[in-house]
Amino acid sequence: MSRLFGTNGVRGVVNRDMNVDLAVGLGKAIGTWLRGGRVAMGTDTRLSNHMLKSGVASGLMATGCDVVDLGEVPTPALQLYTRDRVDLGIGITASHNPPQFNGIKCVDGDGTELVRRKEEQIEEVYGSKGFELVGWKEVGRLYTDDCIAGYNSAVKSMVDRDIIHEASLKVVVDCANGVGTYSTPGILSDLGCHVITLNAQPDGTFPGHESEPTEDNLRDLISVVKDTGADLGIANDGDADRAIFVDDRGRFLHGDRTLTLVAKNEVERRGGGIVVTPVSSSSSVKDVVEEAGGKLVYTAVGSPIVAREMIRLDAIFGGEENGGLIFSEHQYCRDAGLTAARIVELVARKGPLSGLVDALPRYALDKRGLQCPHGMKERLMDGLKSYYAGEQSDDTDGLKLIYREGWVLIRPSGTEPKIRIYSEAKDTATAESLGTKHEKEVSDTLSLLVGSDRQKT
Repeated sequence: MSRLFGTNGVRGVVNRDMNVDLAVGLGKAIGTWLRGGRVAMGTDTRLSNHMLKSGVASGLMATGCDVVDLGEVPTPALQLYTRDRVDLGIGITASHNPPQFNGIKCVDGDGTELVRRKEEQIEEVYGSKGFELVGWKEVGRLYTDDCIAGYNSAVKSMVDRDIIHEASLKVVVDCANGVGTYSTPGILSDLGCHVITLNAQPDGTFPGHESEPTEDNLRDLISVVKDTGADLGIANDGDADRAIFVDDRGRFLHGDRTLTLVAKNEVERRGGGIVVTPVSSSSSVKDVVEEAGGKLVYTAVGSPIVAREMIRLDAIFGGEENGGLIFSEHQYCRDAGLTAARIVELVARKGPLSGLVDALPRYALDKRGLQCPHGMKERLMDGLKSYYAGEQSDDTDGLKLIYREGWVLIRPSGTEPKIRIYSEAKDTATAESLGTKHEKEVSDTLSLLVGSDRQKT
């Protein structure tokens, strides 16, 4: 059985690889693996959600599982409900992907994304079609429930409402026509912020802009922050588990800046502790965590990996450089609602976001990608490890090369036929130079492997 689950569930283009047959089959496979129980299901705003949700739910009920339909909800709201109320959660979402995509993601009973070992067990059931269907008296039932109010209340309880209310901040929120519409604006308004919304109409065609919160997609948010004199801007991705920010000067802040700022604040607030982040994160995180008396632990890339390591180490905070932050006091998953509330609280306590960010250590990051067939990735990485054998390196995820002037991370994409190359240094010119050099070396190594295969044939 080939792998179905990627780094964030099963994804594909609707009615091509992500179709009803797959949805029903996965529902039966998940239900067979779970062996009964209650499963919560939530979706983002994509047009295919009802089709795929119905398919998965039918498969689950055929194996004796009861299904609780939560409707359109932020992924962290589904995860909180799953942790507190049911045995498993399933999100129908493709997060930041274009509207023609959709996906199926499993949430374990503790609210974290399902670990790879359990995904493999589900894949085995699906591939063998060893579905265990129940008799007519034992089929599962379909229920409905609401989790938005409970999630919003939980987020608000994690910050100082009085300080935020007193600051009376003006905040612009871009909901990307996604499920953040149901959470982020209301949370901030209830905390006392004056909220201006953009793209706050749930719409699976994403008419405002595509749901990935890149700088190009957030030009309207940047303009409105400047034009209204807002204290900050906040952008959600399609399923509202990640948040990206614009400061009071209208500057787009890459996710590593937010990660660094919140890591610093969490360690200072808690008087130390462990912070967990992938090897792809900026060195600025390490700088501020250690300066504040904390300890930084690196993992492979992927929020489920970060979350599980946080649980194992009893870490106080973790996150990725894409705007996905994890607060252990709340729950072990990426949470855009709490990220927004914590940043607003920081601004209310300590002053303008621009000043807080400018005080952080700064590094330049260069990102590149090379096409590489999935079947070549392992051989290519083995070849690169031999090529760079004399360099100081870390193979936690791919190959991270440590140099005096910076570092370079070369790793296979978990979702695309690509090799990604991240280069970091103190200045842009050095980061780009490192990127150019290693891109050529990776390309040359790949060409040698392809040439060798052609000679054999």
